[in-house]
Order: sequence, then C-alpha cells, then structure tokens
Amino acid sequence: MLDRPVSEFSKPTRRLPNQRWQIYPQKPEFAQKLAVLINVSPIISQLLINRGMETPEQAQAFLEPESLVLPSPLEDFPDLAISLELLQNAIASQTKIAICGDYDADGMTSTALLLRSLRTLGAQVDYAIPSRMHEGYGINKRIVEEFHSEGVGLILTVDNGISAFEPVARARELGLAVIITDHHDIPQKLPPANAILNPKLIAESSPYRGVAGVGVAYILAVSLAQQLGETKGLIQPMLALFTLGTIADLAPLTGVNRRWVKRGLQHLPKSNLAGVQALIQVGGVQARGEDRAGGAGEQGSRGAGEEIANTSTPFDYAQGKSLSTSPKSKVQNPKSLKPEDIGFRLGPRINAIGRIGNPQTVIELLTTDDMGVALERAMQCEQINASRQEMCQQIEQEAIAYVESEFVTSLQQDRILIVVQPNWHHGVIGIVASRLVERYGVPVFIGTYEDGEHIRGSARSIPEFNVFEALEYCHDLLGKYGGHKAAGGFSLPAENLQMVRSRLIEFANQCLEPQHLKPLLKIDAEVNLDQINQQLYQQLNALHPCGMDNPDPVFWTANVQVVEQKIVGKGHIKLTIAQTIDNQDYRIKAIAWRWGDYFRLPPRVDVAYKLRENYFNGNTTIELELIGVRLPIQIQKFFASPPISSSTNFEYNQRNYTCGFYKNGIEAELRIKNPEGKVLVMQPGHIIGLLGTNRQNAKEVDISQPQYDSIIQAALQALSVKSS
Repeated sequence: MLDRPVSEFSKPTRRLPNQRWQIYPQKPEFAQKLAVLINVSPIISQLLINRGMETPEQAQAFLEPESLVLPSPLEDFPDLAISLELLQNAIASQTKIAICGDYDADGMTSTALLLRSLRTLGAQVDYAIPSRMHEGYGINKRIVEEFHSEGVGLILTVDNGISAFEPVARARELGLAVIITDHHDIPQKLPPANAILNPKLIAESSPYRGVAGVGVAYILAVSLAQQLGETKGLIQPMLALFTLGTIADLAPLTGVNRRWVKRGLQHLPKSNLAGVQALIQVGGVQARGEDRAGGAGEQGSRGAGEEIANTSTPFDYAQGKSLSTSPKSKVQNPKSLKPEDIGFRLGPRINAIGRIGNPQTVIELLTTDDMGVALERAMQCEQINASRQEMCQQIEQEAIAYVESEFVTSLQQDRILIVVQPNWHHGVIGIVASRLVERYGVPVFIGTYEDGEHIRGSARSIPEFNVFEALEYCHDLLGKYGGHKAAGGFSLPAENLQMVRSRLIEFANQCLEPQHLKPLLKIDAEVNLDQINQQLYQQLNALHPCGMDNPDPVFWTANVQVVEQKIVGKGHIKLTIAQTIDNQDYRIKAIAWRWGDYFRLPPRVDVAYKLRENYFNGNTTIELELIGVRLPIQIQKFFASPPISSSTNFEYNQRNYTCGFYKNGIEAELRIKNPEGKVLVMQPGHIIGLLGTNRQNAKEVDISQPQYDSIIQAALQALSVKSS
C-alpha cells in the first residue's frame, strides 16, 4: 500500500466555508394539511411553518398583507399628536424647520421624504447632515448652533437623535423645539425633546414596531398630509422613498413594512420621481413580471398609496377614489422590482455616497424633478460606488492578512475580533466588518485612526451577540456610540484600545459558547435538482418581498457532483452541478459570490442555495446562488469515524476492487486497490489524489474527473452497505 506521510499529501483544496447548518424540522403532515387549507403547495406551507406560521389565519395574513387591519398611528405613537401640532403651527406661521439627517440610505431617504412632503405642504424647510469623516453619526452641538444662527425654530431629526442628549438639551436652551424621529435602540436616558417618535418606544405587538427611520418619517409625513387634507400627489413619491430606505436599511419585512414594501416595489418601475427613474436606468435594473394570484401584481389596481390606518371605506390617495369601487386591473403581467434589485443595485449606489461622498448628491437626486439633474447625480452615485467597491476589496484583503497573522489562533478563546489599522476609510469599514463576520463567524469590531489620538469604528454581529449591549458594557471607555443588536458604531481614545479589547472579550465570553463561533446557515428544506424549475420559482413569489425576518428561502441538495467550476469577475466561482436521479442526469448552473478563497471545490459536496432568475439574450433560466457547501454527510461520517471493519470488496464495471479506510497521521484516507495492484488514495477536502503501486512512484491525479469520482462513489457505497 501507499505509505508516504500524510503531511506530504500535496495540493489540498483551500478550506471550505466555516459554517454550521441548521435545517428546519420538516413537518410533512402539518404542511400538507396547511397547504390544503390555504391553497398553496406543500413546499410553500413548509416555508410558512418555518417562518412561525402556526394557523391558517396567520399564514393567510402573511400571504395577503393588505388584509392586515392597521390601528391609527396616533393610537400607537404617544408623541405623534404633539409632533403634528408642532409641524402644523410651524407651517402656519412660516417658522423655519430644519431636518437633521444621517448619511446612510435610511437617513438620506428619510431626509428626502420629509423635505419633499414638507415643501409640498407649504413649509419653510432645509436640512443638514453631519460629516461622516469629521463629525460622525447624529445631530451635534455645531449643527444646533448653526440652525439657531439661521433662525430655525423647529428641528426635526430623522434616523438619529435618540441618544443625542446634550445637543437636544442645547437646542432647548436656545429656545428651539425638537422632534426626534429615530428607530435605534433606546438609551438609559432620553433626550429632552418636545416629542420623540421611535418604534422601540411602542408596544411590541404593534404592526409599526419594525419600521426603520424612513418608516417613521413616512408615518409622520402621511399623518400630517391627512390632517391638512393635502394627500393628493404626495403618497406615491413618499412610498417610493420609503421602499428604497426600508430595504437598503435591512429593516424587517414584516407588519406594515411587508405591506408597504410589497406595494412600493410594484410602483417603483413607474415612479414619477426623476431620481428613482435615473437610479433604475443607471443601475441596469429591469422590472420583472409577477404571475401569481394574490401577489404584488394585483396591487396594480389599487395604486401605490394608501391611508395609514384602515377606515370603513379605504381611500386611495394616489388615485383619488374609493378602493371599494376601483375596477379590477386589466394588466395580466404587471412589472415589479424585487428587494434584491434595491439591496444589490440601487441601495449600494445611494449608500456609497454617504460612505465616501457628499450626501447632498443623494438628497438632490431624490428631491429634483429635473431628469437631467437626476441622471447627472445618478452617474455620480455610479462612479462613487465603483470607487467604494475597490476600496472595500483592498481593505478586506489587508484586514484578512492582519487577522491571519495576529489573531486567527486566538479566536476560539477571544470569541470576538477587534481589528484596528491606520489609513482605512471609515466610510467603508462597516462593509468589511460584515465580510469578516461571514469569514470567521465571530462578532467583528473594526476601526481606523482618525488622528493619532482617536479611533472610530463599526461593529457587525452574529445572532447570539448584541452589539449595542456590548458597547454599553464598555461605555466608560468609549466616546460616542450607538446602534442595535446586529450593528453599531463607536469612537474611543486610542489609549483605551487595549482596555476596550479586554472588555469586549470579557463580554463575548459571557454570552458566546464555542458552538456559536461558526456562521449560522438556516436552511428551509431539501430538494433534488429535478424539482427546480420555473413552477417552483413562481410559487416562491407568494413569500415576497423577502428580507430581514422574512428571508429568501434556502434549500439544500445532498451529494451533488461539481462538473465544472471556474473563477469569474472579482473572485466569484461560477460552476455547474449535477445530480443523477433514476438514471437521469440533472444539471444546473450556480454562482458563489466572493468564494475565490474556496476554489477549487471538492468533486462531491452538499450545497445550500437560494434560487435566482438569470436573464440573458432574452432567455430566462433558474440558477442557484450558493451560500453554503460542505462535504457530503456520508463522506463526513466515514472520514470522521471510519467503521471498525473498514475494508470490503466491490465490483465496478465488471472488475473486482478492494477498498478501505486507513489512518495516516491524524486523518483517515480512503484507499481503493484494483486487480493489478494499483492503489488510488484520497483524503477529505482534497481534489488531488495519488495513484500508483507505492507512494514513491505514485502520480497525482485529479479525482474530480469522472473516471475517478465514479469509482470513489462506488467504494463509498460499498463501505456504507458493509457498515449498516
């Protein structure tokens, strides 16, 4: 037999993604019963069960969000009435109103939404957004002083302000009224504002609980327009901005978010906002047909706008007529956008400006009615987003090299990653933090030096770790900080870095167990490749819009063969996988974004994926977007714990072979011997095997080639039968 030491086994594949797969328990009987009751396929009912639906009524309400009965926002937001009174009085007296926004997509769409609506309603209104590079997040004393000097009487914050105690206190000292609209977590001490609108301050059972900053702005603007009786022509533009901001901010797509985003996605392709049309054009986004009953397509008859709270006869402010008498749409296949169009195309172009550009560009884009200006601003967004992508790639590579050299061996003990380096652009390090979380499976706090004395950073998390609580745990060592469970921002004196690192490690060790330190991949159901077709894809439309708290369905397929794979673009793997079912070969193309580090994949793997449509040369095909891969369970089981009686004989192509598992160093390897005495040796995760009569004269072979892969599968099957 071949006996060269295992350490000399050459050319291993790079590591596979470090993931823990959590496959939802399948409930076929309940799924079948629910499917019959609500008239969907069993696979859709299983997906609904996975998302917490326990009754037909819950499932029906989810599938038909228009049926949701909304309370008046005045009932759920205690300070909404005083907010409306302050704004009405300011409009009536022509008191100057100033909006203080934020530089992310949520903050900029919120700012644009309130600018457009308040100007239309006759207010004197302007805005300011703090400098990301020089001031950081949120309203500050400089902005308050500047507003005061300009004669502002009312400050309206959007997507910020809930933690800004001192700036708000200063504004009140100067005689300015302040309305805070925000959605971030509630600090221990609230600012002394005249009114605070924040969904975290209302009942958890409220359908408004999950709105982002732009959702609060939308509720405020629609409520104000209703009170003033000036809703005509306002609702559709506001809904478009709400949809952009909600998806780009990763707000949960449940409750009113699901209802309004579903309608907004239907409306966006035909929006009368010049900026939205320019973004769609520059971003290369194509609206697709919706061909399902009860889906977004039926909203074509209703228009995009709606009242906030239901009345006995709902009134469509976009169309100006009673919905109860609205004719049924004659559009058979209306066009709609999908959340990924915003999440991956439109949103990043907006966010890039806030990260490394001037937010004024986006505000002008979203408030202008001049298509020429809109296209010019959209092109600026395009160019800056391209720069942002290059910057992210460079910083990510530097961060990985730094982590691999300094921290990778201590991750299991630290249970957290704190990476601080000079000369990184603060505007993009949050994106890099997310990619490091994907790679290493631990919470990531990443920062860069503003000067020699201060550090500013961003944090991204895993499900079991609360970023905001971690920052509060270090509050005495930090400057400014804020955020929520999944993400946050912070600053600190550079001299405190080691103490902050120790404190965060201490916090992480209190709430994280070793098993948490792998990225969690939640998988809905197992399907075979012969089940993947347009019919299944269309059925999944019933769950749209998907996003936070309503994720895209994730499927998995066992023991597929990787028949083709190559690197494309900036480190993506494009591949074809195959599965043989009842002697028939099924193949499908797939893409694995930013998986260049895992190239080449082993010849046999389990894959987890989302389904995507690919449009090319007028043809539409279903492809897989890989998000998980692992060695097949059968191979994992054998290599982790080879059977005690781990050798057997088997027949393949009318020839007799011997195969078995043998320890070589610390790992097991599979050896297959043919009648001539040649031995094929393979180890898990390796794409290169050895073939020969002994290790000295053995040659390296690519075991992904069909002639080798087929005999390996036959050997594994024989060993499986023997051990069962």
